[in-house]
Amino acid sequence: MSWLTTELVVFVALFLVVSGMGFVAAKWRRPDNIESLHEWGLGGRNFGSWITWFLVGGDLYTAYTFVAVPALVFGAGALGFYALPYTVVVYPLVFLVLARMWSVSHVHGFVTPADFVRARFGSPTLALVIAITGLVATMPYIALQLVGIEAVLQAMGVTGHLPIIIAFAILAAYTYQSGLRAPALIAFVKDTLIYIVILAAVIYIPSQIDGGWSGIFDAAADKFAKTPNPGDGILLNAGNQLQYVTLAFGSALALFLYPHSLTGVLASKNRGVIKRNMSALPAYSFVLGLIALLGFMAIAAGVKPVVVDGKPVGNTVVPVLFDQMFPDWFTGVAYAAIGIGALVPAAIMSIAAANLFTRNIYREYLNKNASDAQEAKVSKLVSLVVKVGAVLCILLLDPQFSIDLQLIGGVIILQTLPAVALGLYTRWFHKGGLIAGWAFGLAAGMWMLYLIPNAANGKAHFGGSAFPLSNFGFDTKITIYAGVIALAVNLIVAVAGTFLFRALKVADGVDSTNRQDYFADEGDPDVKELDLDATH
Repeated sequence: MSWLTTELVVFVALFLVVSGMGFVAAKWRRPDNIESLHEWGLGGRNFGSWITWFLVGGDLYTAYTFVAVPALVFGAGALGFYALPYTVVVYPLVFLVLARMWSVSHVHGFVTPADFVRARFGSPTLALVIAITGLVATMPYIALQLVGIEAVLQAMGVTGHLPIIIAFAILAAYTYQSGLRAPALIAFVKDTLIYIVILAAVIYIPSQIDGGWSGIFDAAADKFAKTPNPGDGILLNAGNQLQYVTLAFGSALALFLYPHSLTGVLASKNRGVIKRNMSALPAYSFVLGLIALLGFMAIAAGVKPVVVDGKPVGNTVVPVLFDQMFPDWFTGVAYAAIGIGALVPAAIMSIAAANLFTRNIYREYLNKNASDAQEAKVSKLVSLVVKVGAVLCILLLDPQFSIDLQLIGGVIILQTLPAVALGLYTRWFHKGGLIAGWAFGLAAGMWMLYLIPNAANGKAHFGGSAFPLSNFGFDTKITIYAGVIALAVNLIVAVAGTFLFRALKVADGVDSTNRQDYFADEGDPDVKELDLDATH
């Protein structure tokens, strides 16, 4: 059991060091008063290029990414590489909208995307819809960070839920105390560990496998040649190419609609920081490609997933690969990298979800005159509730169901695109049309997801996001990402609804923003100055 002790000691030691940093972060760049959403929830809106780069990267590339992407490549092959084009495509797309979102948010003091929608379309109802959509889509995402930690613990032979509960209790404590400053500081360590582990893996592991990289790809090709599923293989085929393209594009559109993605951006100190980060963040995609290749390495190394309750757990593929190939002490470092990789995004996601509730439900409907301190207190408490909810998802639900919920989350969050992303460029849509589009798009998405089975585990419904075009009456085996079709329905209904409401002369909301608000930058007189003296 000495190997188990070594891995556990290294894992626990690094985990505790990072947790300590989370508590220390409360004093890092600390203002005189942290009791406001601008300070607790957005770190004083004063992060520069380096901090933002690590924060946003740490937010988007999660523990689930490090275990699930190679696990998908291990199980399905080429389709798992959809994450690469999607993370390349996303940055030019969001470059068009995030600078505008930063400017209008800093002029008006917005903290959430629903804040912006409330002012842009003059509709509390539309803002509530956007807020609830963000909350629902984010919750399973937080739970999935636990899946990453759980996979590492299972690979070390640690069973039971107590370790996960302890880990998230520590996370809850330092997030409550330090707010966004905690994940911002921890992100430096998390990313450094990830880079070290992945670069070591792609250099060392192939050297230990017969035939090197050639042997790795040959082993993967041999495995998929024997699979009964025609969609699996090291190359795409006619049946899944459209699914691959639409899943990558749809995921790119959805990524920065998640509230937690915007949180890191709104914490930046000026537009230049955002532009530089959108140019530099694709560097993460290179590492993501290397991470995906771990799936093929696991095939060549003969990795067998950990079996829990008689079922193989696919997400344990990478931890088991590290255990087989690395020295014990470095395996502990690799496990810590994955575990810490769960803390950063989980903290940011819980803060973003709490801000949504506080700003767009509590302040809008329960206490319109809430002070900054009251808002901060409510957000802190809600961030704890959100983490408890995430833990309960793992304790009470099949983890596989949580993974399916994340696929559903992508389809759900896409329905906010017309109001949030397009709203940054145009006020043409009628608020009623946007609400109708959201409702029809969401209904269409849920209907399609309900019809999708999962042949691997025998589930008849909600078995993934690949919708067969044969359900529309076409004689084909081609599948397409359900989120793209649902978004198309949303846009068509939003346009038709806008024409209808205008023809019926239904009153529209008042736009509280001005054109110049979308171009304001640090130092402009319109940008609200916060009391940030203590942060310099």
